[in-house]
Amino acid sequence: MTPPAAYGAFLITACLLNFQRALALLVITCVVLVFLAYDLLKRLLGPRLRRCVKFQGHSRLNLWLKRGLALAAVLGLILWLSLDTAQRPEQLVSFAGICVFLVLLFAGSKHHRAVSVQRATQTGSQWLLPVSWRAVAWGLGLQFVLGLFVIRTEPGFVAFQWLGDQIQVCMSGLTSGEVFLSYTEAGSSFVFGEALVKDVFAFQVLPIIVFFSCVMSVLYYVGLMQWVILKIAWLMQVTMGTSATETLSVAGNIFVSQTEAPLLIRPYLADMTLSEVHVVMTGGFATIAGSLLGAYISFGLVYPEVEESKFRSEEGVKLTYGDARNLVEAASAGAAISVKVVANIAANLIAILAVLAFINAALSWLGDMVDIQGLSFQLICSYVLRPVAFLMGVAWEDCPVVAELLGVKLFLNEFVAYQELSQYKQRRLAGAEEWLGDKKQWISVRAEVLTTYALCGFSNLSSIGIMLGGLSSLVPQRRSDFSQIVLRALITGGFVSLVNACVAGILYVPRGVEVDCVSLLNETLSSSSFEVYQCCGQVFQGTNLEFSPVALDNCCRFYNRTICT
Repeated sequence: MTPPAAYGAFLITACLLNFQRALALLVITCVVLVFLAYDLLKRLLGPRLRRCVKFQGHSRLNLWLKRGLALAAVLGLILWLSLDTAQRPEQLVSFAGICVFLVLLFAGSKHHRAVSVQRATQTGSQWLLPVSWRAVAWGLGLQFVLGLFVIRTEPGFVAFQWLGDQIQVCMSGLTSGEVFLSYTEAGSSFVFGEALVKDVFAFQVLPIIVFFSCVMSVLYYVGLMQWVILKIAWLMQVTMGTSATETLSVAGNIFVSQTEAPLLIRPYLADMTLSEVHVVMTGGFATIAGSLLGAYISFGLVYPEVEESKFRSEEGVKLTYGDARNLVEAASAGAAISVKVVANIAANLIAILAVLAFINAALSWLGDMVDIQGLSFQLICSYVLRPVAFLMGVAWEDCPVVAELLGVKLFLNEFVAYQELSQYKQRRLAGAEEWLGDKKQWISVRAEVLTTYALCGFSNLSSIGIMLGGLSSLVPQRRSDFSQIVLRALITGGFVSLVNACVAGILYVPRGVEVDCVSLLNETLSSSSFEVYQCCGQVFQGTNLEFSPVALDNCCRFYNRTICT
């Protein structure tokens, strides 16, 4: 039996035994088959298929078709928003946030006229249409469709939840089970000892980077990553009209860091336009979000193309397979490369947390002089960035905490911000009181989700040096060009993450089974949880008469209320 036939038999067997369990694998298989079918049609039909799709010789029909599709998309969005937000008006705030952030990006554009005026240049018989607003529209559309599939549809949610479960790491008690990255413990426990790996952060988290780098190096050696990157880059290029080099780099940021992604296009960096370099930088600062948003925001609004790119076509742009001569060498090289990354993260965390402690001590000292108690960097951020958090779609009572996390991410480090977010989440899951004095102990699930998207990026001040150092080492003669646009790319990368959070805010709906509070509290409980906290709120308010005295006793053991005395 051939490998494809064996895989097909395995997939069919898995679906017959338990379709729900095999649904994620089925979805991934279908996505791969779509790309393989496209490659086959492209080879067999070639130019004839492209003529049918592009309506060559019918430019007027093509123009009216595009206008009709654009009008239908706008009307569909308006209708969908009016119906979907009837029960959840907070989604409209997230939609307004997207509009505000895009307007701000346009206001800070390097070439306003290049964005607002439609241009076209003729090369032979092919017209190159302007890519500014096309990139913006297609980028938002792709992001919206992907989010709709992942967040709102059951197959998409199950598939991506399954994928996330396979690669998540068991840390801080938030997750459990033998999953992909948790296998790092097998190596780190042998080197450092089981006690250190379980109790010390550096030995628990940082070895994961070594393991992941090793796996990625192996996948590059066998050519799988190049194939995936090329397919993602193809989708972005045919829809948004971006050039081949910038698209490859941004697509590569999904899998590698901001300094490693430019290595994919190293031979072409010297000849890339400033707009293309800006996209590469923005993709690095935006990281995961850059897969669909970094390119179109940078290219379409902030730094539109005013030069002629040499890399409009994928022809001549090739991805390398690295220097490894065998699989073992690839794995070893990947692990060795990660050592520098691990050391850099550890050093930055030590320095940043120490500097933050010093800044807070200095601010507290200065605040005490004018009778301002508790003045800190986080407190300042919670006021300055509160409107930004609100525009994302976060409830106003959660905005101070979210704004504080955004400030930590922007001025310090996203790693520290995520660590603080995980502490808020742990307190919520443990059923802690929402307020302790005048300080909020946790935020809502919606706020957690939106903050997770907003923090997803390397757009912080410390990353400027990393980005400049990485690119300048590849193309030293363009150091001045890189320095000229790096700050603009950093700001754009930050907005990319915010827009990403807004899209999630529009599409997010609560999931999960509603808790039966009567059954939960009418039995003796040994520990609290978020569900217990919510149900106890009903007990204390007396909104449900079905609760027994046992329910009140359970709640009074965990929470101190007047009714308990």
